[in-house]
Amino acid sequence: MAQDLYQHPDYYLLDELLTDEHKLIRDSVRAYVKKEISPIIEDYAQRAEFPRQIIKGLGEQGCFGPFVPQKYGGAGLDYISYGIMMQELERGDSGIRSTASVQGSLVMYPILTYGSEEQKMKYLPKLAGGELMGCFGLTEPDHGSNPAGMLSNYTDAGDHVILNGSKMWISNAPFADIAVVWARNPEGKIKGLIVERGMEGFTTPETHGKWSLRASATGELVFDNVKVPKENILPNVEGLKGPLGCLSSARFGIAWGALGCAMDCYDTALRYSQQRIQFGKPIGAFQLTQKKLAEMITEITKGQLLVWRLGVLRSEGRATPEQISMAKRNSCHTAITIAREARQILGGMGITGEYSIMRHMMNLESVITYEGTHDIHLLITGQDVTGFNAFK
Repeated sequence: MAQDLYQHPDYYLLDELLTDEHKLIRDSVRAYVKKEISPIIEDYAQRAEFPRQIIKGLGEQGCFGPFVPQKYGGAGLDYISYGIMMQELERGDSGIRSTASVQGSLVMYPILTYGSEEQKMKYLPKLAGGELMGCFGLTEPDHGSNPAGMLSNYTDAGDHVILNGSKMWISNAPFADIAVVWARNPEGKIKGLIVERGMEGFTTPETHGKWSLRASATGELVFDNVKVPKENILPNVEGLKGPLGCLSSARFGIAWGALGCAMDCYDTALRYSQQRIQFGKPIGAFQLTQKKLAEMITEITKGQLLVWRLGVLRSEGRATPEQISMAKRNSCHTAITIAREARQILGGMGITGEYSIMRHMMNLESVITYEGTHDIHLLITGQDVTGFNAFK
């Protein structure tokens, strides 16, 4: 079993910008990843299976909705703390971070932000501890980048509504206890509903055959005349601003998390370059290898500065969706570029499961696509700086 030798790159001494609490949180989650995730993740990825036994530990580490107030079972932490947690989890594996991101940003966040007090008290404490697991239903078979085209809908039936439709590419779906689902009400307005496993007509078939996020459980949500009590409708939001607000929270976590992949790939390639001998000296002594490593640490450092500043703004309630969008796109692009360069430094060894690089590279093909594709995020930034909408 390979030993996790990861060392955090900090070229610009950014640790000096973190509080003691931030560093304590990071050290705790990092130790957890090294002990509980790194030794098993390659085997689970090879088998395309999610290690469900880690859910309890993730809850104990506070990785599910750490920004949720203590009143509702969360830790009441700031958003830099949340980002640090996601970075450490994704350094281990994107699928593990996805599980935590969905739980915190796409299930707990909308219940906290848009839910009733009764909904918050009923669901949030159990979600925070991992006693309940959730998923988020927005993407549909024919509507991904254009969620406004969604077809899922519900009709009024007295004390409940009848929900019909389907969602796909849903992380956590196969084992989720609840789903926060977005659908059109009888007036055509988009509303959020909490759908519980066991409701008749609600099924969650698993998606198989993935080459990416293999250690994450992905599935569909199918609603066939599902009776949902009206008290399960999120009362405090209507329209696309509901799900888009959730996506901003999730994208923030990805912006930090994807850099975790980049840092792991860089650290692996750096160590390998110092040990691998060719032509009588370590390959790290050659100019082309140094070029790759120098560019990697430069882009990582720029990304670290970007997400740190975003974390400050988010904690102050000043981060815009467009700023979050820029960071998500940049981190994903940085990470996937570094993964590909790191794989080249390792040569043929880079494609084996002995090292994490190829697994990160495959995972990042999903991370660069979900929660808004690379190109969609470019258009979000483009619209923000020009004032012109290029989506239509």
